[in-house]
Amino acid sequence: MTAVTAAMIKELRDRTGISMSVCKSALEEANGDMELAISNLRKKGMASAVKKEGRAANEGMIAFAEDGNTIAIVEVNAETDFVVRNDRFKQFLDEIAQEVARTKPASLEAFLKQPYSKDPSLTIDEHRATQVQAIGENIQIRRLVLLEKTPTKSIGVYSHLGGKIVTAVELEGSNDAEGLAKDIAMHVAAASPEYLNPESVPSNVIDHEKEIAKSQVQGKPANIVDKIVEGKVNAFFDTVCLSRQKFIKDDAVSITELVEQFAKASGKPLKLVNFIRWNVGG
Repeated sequence: MTAVTAAMIKELRDRTGISMSVCKSALEEANGDMELAISNLRKKGMASAVKKEGRAANEGMIAFAEDGNTIAIVEVNAETDFVVRNDRFKQFLDEIAQEVARTKPASLEAFLKQPYSKDPSLTIDEHRATQVQAIGENIQIRRLVLLEKTPTKSIGVYSHLGGKIVTAVELEGSNDAEGLAKDIAMHVAAASPEYLNPESVPSNVIDHEKEIAKSQVQGKPANIVDKIVEGKVNAFFDTVCLSRQKFIKDDAVSITELVEQFAKASGKPLKLVNFIRWNVGG
C-alpha cells in the first residue's frame, strides 16, 4: 500500500479545494493514486464544486439548536450575503445545527467525517459539498460549540442581527434562571465584553495596561502613580470584563450585582461562569 504523505494531501487539496481530512481519506481509499482519488471525489459529487471550494467564504450566519440537554451553536459561511439570506442556505444551516446538537461531535473535524443522518451514504462534509453544487457558492462549516445543561445550570442564548451575532451565557447554581441568562446574553451582544472577570484577563494584558497608564502620569510621586495606575486598570476591567460591566437595561447595577440580586430573590446561589460571543467571521 502506498503511504499517503502530507505533500500528497496538500496537492489534492490545492487541486480540489476540498478539506484536508477529506483529501486524506480519498487518497487512502485510492491507495495514493492522485487521479483515482479525484475521480472518486467526482463520483461522490464533490469535485464538481472544486473551483467554488477555493473561493473565499467571508459572509455567513450563526444558528443554534437544542436537543435534550444539549445546545449547539454553529457558524456556516458563504461567499455573498445574497446567498446567506437564501432559504436553502438557512435550511442547511438549521439542519447542521440540529445535527450537531443531536450527535454531539467531539470536534468540527470529527463532525465533518461522520455520516449525515438523512443520507448515511454521505459524510457531513460530502453533504456540504452537495450544497455547494446546488447553491452555486463555496459553503463552509466554520466552527461549532456544544453547551450542556445540568440540574444546577441555566443557559441563555441570544441571536442578534438575524444570526450575524449569537451569544450565550451560563449561570451555575440553578436551572431556573434562563430568563436572566438570556438577558445577560443580550447584554453581551451589545456590550462586547472580552473577558468573563478580572481573574480571567491574561497577566500580559494587565501589564500592558499598566504600562500605558504609567506613561500617562510620568513625573508624579510613586504613591500617586500607583493609585492612578490601579484606578485606570480597574476602569479597564469595568470596560472589558462582563462581570464588571454595567447592565445595558439598568446601568445602576453591574452584571455581578444583577446576578446577586436574582440569587437573593430566588433563594438559590447563582454564579456567572461562562459566556460566548460569536460574530460572523470573528
